[in-house]
Amino acid sequence: MGIWGSHLYSTQPEKLDELIQNSLKPYGECQKQIDDSVDAICAALEETRQIPNVICVAKGGSYGRNTVLRGNSDGTIVVFVSGLERFQDQKKSHDEIVSKIQQWLEACQFTMRLAARMQVQELHGRLTLQLFTKWQSLTFEVLPAYNALGVSEKPSPQTYRDLKRALDMTRAVPGEFSVCFTELQQRFFHNRPRKLKDLILLVKYWYQQCQAKLNGCPPLPVYALELLTVYAWEQGCGAENFDIVEGIRTVLGLIKQQEQLCVYWIVNYNFENEMVRNILLSQLRSSRPVILDPVDPTHNVSKNKACWELLQREAHTWLSSLSPSESPGPSWNVLPAPLYATPGHLLDKFIKDFLQPDRRFLDQIATAVDVICKFLQKNCFPHSATRVQKTVKGGSTGKGTALKTGSDADLVVFPDSLKSYTSQKTERCNIIKEIRKQLEACQQKEKFEVKFEISKWKTPRVLSFSLKSRVLNERVDFDVLPAFNALGQLTSGSTPSPKVYAELIDLYKSSDAMEGEFSTCFTELQCKFVASRPTKLKDLIRLVKHWYKQCERKLKHKGSLPPKYALELLTIYAWEQGSGAENFDTAEGFRTVLELVTKYQQLCVFWTVNYNFEDETVRNFLLTQIQRTRPVILDPAEPTGDVGGGDRWCWHLLAKEATEWLSSFCFKDGTGYPVRSWKVPTVQTPGSYGVGIHPIVNEVFSFRSRRTLNANARRNF
Repeated sequence: MGIWGSHLYSTQPEKLDELIQNSLKPYGECQKQIDDSVDAICAALEETRQIPNVICVAKGGSYGRNTVLRGNSDGTIVVFVSGLERFQDQKKSHDEIVSKIQQWLEACQFTMRLAARMQVQELHGRLTLQLFTKWQSLTFEVLPAYNALGVSEKPSPQTYRDLKRALDMTRAVPGEFSVCFTELQQRFFHNRPRKLKDLILLVKYWYQQCQAKLNGCPPLPVYALELLTVYAWEQGCGAENFDIVEGIRTVLGLIKQQEQLCVYWIVNYNFENEMVRNILLSQLRSSRPVILDPVDPTHNVSKNKACWELLQREAHTWLSSLSPSESPGPSWNVLPAPLYATPGHLLDKFIKDFLQPDRRFLDQIATAVDVICKFLQKNCFPHSATRVQKTVKGGSTGKGTALKTGSDADLVVFPDSLKSYTSQKTERCNIIKEIRKQLEACQQKEKFEVKFEISKWKTPRVLSFSLKSRVLNERVDFDVLPAFNALGQLTSGSTPSPKVYAELIDLYKSSDAMEGEFSTCFTELQCKFVASRPTKLKDLIRLVKHWYKQCERKLKHKGSLPPKYALELLTIYAWEQGSGAENFDTAEGFRTVLELVTKYQQLCVFWTVNYNFEDETVRNFLLTQIQRTRPVILDPAEPTGDVGGGDRWCWHLLAKEATEWLSSFCFKDGTGYPVRSWKVPTVQTPGSYGVGIHPIVNEVFSFRSRRTLNANARRNF
């Protein structure tokens, strides 16, 4: 690796920003001299008559992308000539035009008054122009090109059809004509934040040190690593200001997963045109890694297996130096292949590879939670007669729908001192204080295979802790919640007494209690409702939650999205009504859920597994609930919790995202044709679960549903 590589690996993580500013970015004065010289050369090229038909000149390479490293770097000067009327003309006329440009440059290099020294060289048909300052040099390749864009801002599908034909006719190497899209490459990087370009500099500097170990193996285009860094930032961060260490850990982590990398953008091309779609499908089916040039779908810039294997080893080495402790250190949650790019027939593999938590980690979590629960039951409230009746694990971990990274869970503690719903509300703060003391004692006394960290954010209403893997980038965040034991000791297969719900409804109607405020009392029922479902349905829920998290990151500043639990319930409803089979097509199920999201203004979903229409109090309340503003999605564990929420959340934002996603690769089969969805009604009727319902209830529901739908239609109109 040499002294520079060793120096990089020994740099303390907190010093990386300083390294970039002091050692990697070009000196300001040198950069200005280069910029002034390039501008002068480009302006002269556009004005000269010695090279016929010059339309315009574009700047590309690292220079055009504004990712120039201090010392030596690269760029391209692309001369668009009107005499080149097709891609293939560029190949035929290349030598002739290059010769004219060379003659002009050689004639001008002594007459142009440039801020930087210029040197022109031609070797094997490759024309280069070098600019030198005291501390900086740039080598530009000068390239004639067909003006594929014309006066358009973006290429049309016809442009890419012509590109594919030209490649076939001339047997050119894929990417050979991507120079025609230099302006698009420049725009792709232009609006990226300065700090992202700093991260790119760090990645490129690391790659420079790795190249010494290639032993004659052709190097990987540095452009591939630039694009990978942009992808990591887009998928995992998106902020203008971020932690450079988290960013570099993320990029190195993706390089370690190079066998699964599949990265592309649809900013300049997409799946709408048949020929472009076929090009994309062919590329995305090819062996990994795949990193497509965002301006040229024929160009996979990442093809170099031997180089990737070296980078994989070196990435592991640097990651170890960045995280010397057992913990892998924080990084962004970025998958090597985006969901949007995954074809429908590979969704099951996507879930298995990227969304399912590590089985050993789940076992470690379960063991740690058992120890914590037993400790709390035995040691809580040592100075009073209060005892913990039971503890229940809820949230995604308790339901069996946890994601690989960043899952949440609830640990619900039921002290016998809470005798009612209202006592839960008034005594919660004191109980949380006591539980915090005991959790801290448990943290000191017990030994865990996972890292046990209690939140330092001390508030009387919230108590949180995290369990982290010591070797994997996986964690589960727990909220500890005291609750009134409304259900008592439920036997297996039994349902709560209607009296439990009648009391809750009376309290809800007569006080300022918020809807769903006491749902923690029914955590067992929530978990049982989901956990008993087939494994594949729980995997579909994981997929929907992963999609939701992507939407959440994109839309977080635009409005409050509905809770994840609403999407979990909607997924279960879609499966119950549309499939019901243990084995089903995941793409069909996923499409069905997103289509239901787009129809949110019609949704009315509920279950009668724990409460129903038999008790008069519950029946009247349910009839009121299901005529509320849509969407209505009632918590199957407790009826005051409408997680659909009507106008409470910004379903319209989620529906817009769902509409866009319905055209994604996820909903195309292996041949590129759309997958179908299940037939699922948007409105649930009281009798559709096979429960004995008095006819008057169905009649009232039918009338009220029609009235609600008509009111929604008028409001939307």
